[in-house]
Amino acid sequence: MSDYESIILPQSDEIPRREREDAMGAYLMMFAAWGAGLPLPFLNLVAAGIYYATNKKKSKFVAFHALQSMVSQIPVTVVNAGLLFWLIRTLVKEASFTTYFWAYLVFVCIVNIVYIVTSIIALTRANKGNFFYFPVFGRWAFYRWYGPDAPNSTENKIRKNLPPV
Repeated sequence: MSDYESIILPQSDEIPRREREDAMGAYLMMFAAWGAGLPLPFLNLVAAGIYYATNKKKSKFVAFHALQSMVSQIPVTVVNAGLLFWLIRTLVKEASFTTYFWAYLVFVCIVNIVYIVTSIIALTRANKGNFFYFPVFGRWAFYRWYGPDAPNSTENKIRKNLPPV
């Protein structure tokens, strides 16, 4: 019997509406820079990190989706930052845009479109109380929150602040 055969996942009707909305909100962090109107690729990653840090104690379901969203934004952020730095360097040096730049621009657009579509699918699934697993990142996030070394539910409860004994 593997470690995952004994895991009991919550069913969609067992997950409260608020937790489903919080899990869905994790995927909306990818629009943080767009909402601010800034071309800063790291803003989305910072927003996702803050969202994960503040919401991971709500439930394992929310923590899973927030972690998956945050970790999946890392490669997209790196690709977007590469394009931004290349664009700034080319404009500052007053150089022409090479075919490599245009090829990289197309690659970045494809990566972003795939990421946006995948995130929209994930947020709609999370809002329905279902799990959606990104390739690589989904397995890692699932293992972190539902695997054999995952924090148990008693650690996620708020402890009272008692005076020292």
